[in-house]
Amino acid sequence: MADDPNKPATDFLDQSEIDRILAQTAEAQAGKPSGVLGAAAGKVAPKVEPCDFRNPAFLSEAELRRLRLLHEDFIRYLSARLSLYLRMEFGLKMARLTTISYSKFTDGLPNPTHISLFKVEPLIGVGILDINPRLALTIADRLLGGRGHSVKAERYLTEIEIALIEDVILILLEEWSAQWKSEQDLRPMIIGHENNGRFLQTSPRDSIVLAMSLECNFGDCSEQIQIGVPYYTIEPVVKKMQARRQKDAAVTQTARRAEWHPAYDRISVPVRAEWNAFELTMREISSLRVGDVIEMKQTLCTDTRVLLNGTPKFVGTVGLDSDRVAVQLTRKLPPEDTFHGKPDGRKIT
Repeated sequence: MADDPNKPATDFLDQSEIDRILAQTAEAQAGKPSGVLGAAAGKVAPKVEPCDFRNPAFLSEAELRRLRLLHEDFIRYLSARLSLYLRMEFGLKMARLTTISYSKFTDGLPNPTHISLFKVEPLIGVGILDINPRLALTIADRLLGGRGHSVKAERYLTEIEIALIEDVILILLEEWSAQWKSEQDLRPMIIGHENNGRFLQTSPRDSIVLAMSLECNFGDCSEQIQIGVPYYTIEPVVKKMQARRQKDAAVTQTARRAEWHPAYDRISVPVRAEWNAFELTMREISSLRVGDVIEMKQTLCTDTRVLLNGTPKFVGTVGLDSDRVAVQLTRKLPPEDTFHGKPDGRKIT
């Protein structure tokens, strides 16, 4: 565009227009609004956050931190239970907990490996548990009476070894499901096994998976176990967990109504009304005689303090009701005036 109306329209900017736009941008950045940029600078700037479209995350950092703490407890309980089951120390440590795509998770599985497919009722979806064959063979050797020395063979598991290792995998899945027991009762089951993650089709390739890697130390064997659960599988329990935390964090300040109990009917409480009129010296008091008149302020009648069991509680107005003196309560004293006094009602100075 050009400033001259007689100049033919073009899709390109000339050097003068480029210089003008750059000058407006510099003024806006320096805090000197100019034209349209100045009007936009006066508004609240939008919040810009980085987004990795190749690795989308459906959980915020705070939510991942809560899940990490939850899984830390799961790892601690699992380590103790497997150590008792195998009668040998089974060390576990979290290496990673993040959200990645299903295709990236399956492409990262080693080969050869042992993959167990599991389902958690009543949730939908199929989870993946990957255990290194050397670790699986070492556990199988221990279950058969061995000393738990690391097996160096790189091969697939036999049917007997798979049957033995599935008992350990079921213990792992039971402990993983138990961490959600406060939200929902889950029942895990193993539905199949594979030895290559390249051909798995348990979820869409672009679906998001909560992936966790565990570093396992069993005897002289140090390998990894990986667990991948589709996000749509755990989404219901995650939402329940978030709703429960928000409910617990919300401070509900409901006024508790006072209830009368019949046992209160026979309790006697001394009631006294008084004025803070003036002060007299001992000489003036000793000179008082019957018939003397003491002058008092007229406003004292509306500033009568009512004491319950020696503690000032109310302020009222004194007057006559038939042939009796009565005090009409006008306001309640605040707690600082209620508890900061002497038994006779006077304030502590």
